Amino acid sequence: MRSLSLLNVLRPEVQADLYGYYDRLRDAGPCRWDRPLSAWVVTGHELVGQAARDPRLSSVRYPDLAAVEPELRPVAAVLSRQMLYVDPPDHPRLRGLVSKAFTARAIEALRAQITRTVDGILDRVLPHGGMEVVGDLAHPLPVTVICDLLGVPEADREQMRAWSADVAVVVGNPRLSDGERDAAVRSMAEMIAYFGTLSGRRTTGPEPDVLDALLRAQHDGAGLTVDEALANTVLLFMAGQETTTHFLGNAMRALLEHPDQAARLRAEPELWTTAVEELLRFDSPVQLMLRRAKQDVRLGDAEIQAGQAVLVVCGAANHDPGVFDTPRTLDLGRTGPRHVAFGHGPHFCLGAGLARLEGEVALRAMLTRLPGLRLSDAAPRWQRSLDFRGLTELRVRWDVVPG
Repeated sequence: MRSLSLLNVLRPEVQADLYGYYDRLRDAGPCRWDRPLSAWVVTGHELVGQAARDPRLSSVRYPDLAAVEPELRPVAAVLSRQMLYVDPPDHPRLRGLVSKAFTARAIEALRAQITRTVDGILDRVLPHGGMEVVGDLAHPLPVTVICDLLGVPEADREQMRAWSADVAVVVGNPRLSDGERDAAVRSMAEMIAYFGTLSGRRTTGPEPDVLDALLRAQHDGAGLTVDEALANTVLLFMAGQETTTHFLGNAMRALLEHPDQAARLRAEPELWTTAVEELLRFDSPVQLMLRRAKQDVRLGDAEIQAGQAVLVVCGAANHDPGVFDTPRTLDLGRTGPRHVAFGHGPHFCLGAGLARLEGEVALRAMLTRLPGLRLSDAAPRWQRSLDFRGLTELRVRWDVVPG
């Protein structure tokens, strides 16, 4: 490699030892200037927390839409209206409109539905003695859950998933091919049009869901525009399934590569709460957050100038040996410092509780219902992304019990 840059994470050989590479970046400085990316890269746990909380560091992804390449401006315009990429006062206003759907009580009420969905998937694959975890379970489970929350009919869900995958490439990859860019622009436009049509059918519908809540907020004069309502519906769909999909694949791979820890979970089911947190820390589905300095900011020893980009690498912070003992060790009973897999501060992931619940239900069911569960493909293949850490596929097998 010609330079020590976060950009190298896009290389397959770096993905194979991602956290070892993060160690090299952190050793070179927990907040250092990355010339190829023209950005500050923050890898130390303490500084990641500071950066995520600092109001002088903006979450606005595209501060000047005119500076975005013309072909991508339609996508950038939608992203710029999403709560993830705005600052106060817009951020708390937008977040508050959907937060009621993600309270601990509301999420726990989904447990039975999630359990039925997981059991249905496993019932179908159980006789075959094998499955591809990402395609057979990790994708369809969160899609089903978030589509139910948004009121998306079952017949439309596969198309929604395909649109989301096209747009996610833009979020996690600074270097796009012409085909990737065109697909992202087309799919974003089709998602916005779809939710616009769906909202037109749903404004007087009897069944309440998150999309209804956004629409009611718009109609009741809460300051939410139609464009904001549609943009944040797209965000909820994408965030509600992309993150959980990656978490399920990463976590299952980690458990099967550490059979002693999987056996520990089977023997000590009371560990599931800490196990989910450790699996999120160990191989986080979301790796970084983008911030931009609104003014000159000192972060650690770094003097960040107004307008400069700051890449806050949560995945590296979760493996900081100054905070976590033996961070490369999977310990499902680990307690102590909190990970930052769901971010930190005011932009902490709104759907974190839902992702935790889906992960617990799905992983527990696989470990208990699939005897002799094991990897059938030891060479993982990762998506090409700076922002996300997720497998393209994960093949497993188990023992088929006669009768």
